[in-house]
Amino acid sequence: MNDQQSTLALSIKDLFSGNMLKYSLIPFILSMLILYVLFFVIAGIGLDQLGTMNVASTQTTIDNGIPHTESFAATLQGTAIIKFLMSSAITSWIASFLVYTIGSFLTLYLSVFITLLVIGFLTHLILKELQKKHYPDVEMIGYSNVFEGLFLTFKWIAIMLLLFFVLIPVYFIPLLNVLAFNLPLYYFFHKMMTYDVSSNICTRDEALKIKFFQASKLRLKTLGLYLISLIPFVILFASVFYVIYLGHTYFREVRKIRL
Repeated sequence: MNDQQSTLALSIKDLFSGNMLKYSLIPFILSMLILYVLFFVIAGIGLDQLGTMNVASTQTTIDNGIPHTESFAATLQGTAIIKFLMSSAITSWIASFLVYTIGSFLTLYLSVFITLLVIGFLTHLILKELQKKHYPDVEMIGYSNVFEGLFLTFKWIAIMLLLFFVLIPVYFIPLLNVLAFNLPLYYFFHKMMTYDVSSNICTRDEALKIKFFQASKLRLKTLGLYLISLIPFVILFASVFYVIYLGHTYFREVRKIRL
């Protein structure tokens, strides 16, 4: 069994230990609560934004050479707009498609984004468990602080949003749009996961060395974890596993550096 397989097998085994299972419930419960609240907030804002819509039509007919103009005017308000959209088969299909597609897309992205923020508060506890069990010889030094963590998080969020905006033209190109939709969030995912784990275990110099010499390996690992996250709601249960898996990687690399 090679190193990658042994790390994966050990991570799965650690995930099903008592303490890790308890930690797994926390991001699931908190993320679900946040998503639940956001759903009603966004839904309420959406209905308010619909507000009122004036619908008017004019039809002119000629009877015995004399033009007759008939006008229709109506004001649709609140849920009446939804009824209006659903009154036609075409508008109903388009509205339903947009609601389910955009809603599913946003829910998936929000679940990944929120869980990454939540799991950051548990990373140190999870890594402490790993250290006690497997790496008592590797001291968890760490190099981060609250202000640096907040600054980097906001910085990566800003870059992620900028990437979403810059890649808008690519969203209309088949196949490439799949990459364009996921690249910004994967960027944020990779940055958050590697920073959370490395900043709890390594010194700053050790983290930079690992980032330089193991860049490809780390990207492959985080890419695999990100692809798993695209399965709806999997990340709500698997976020602790992600920390365990990357934690083993960093502990082993730090051990090699300190020998």
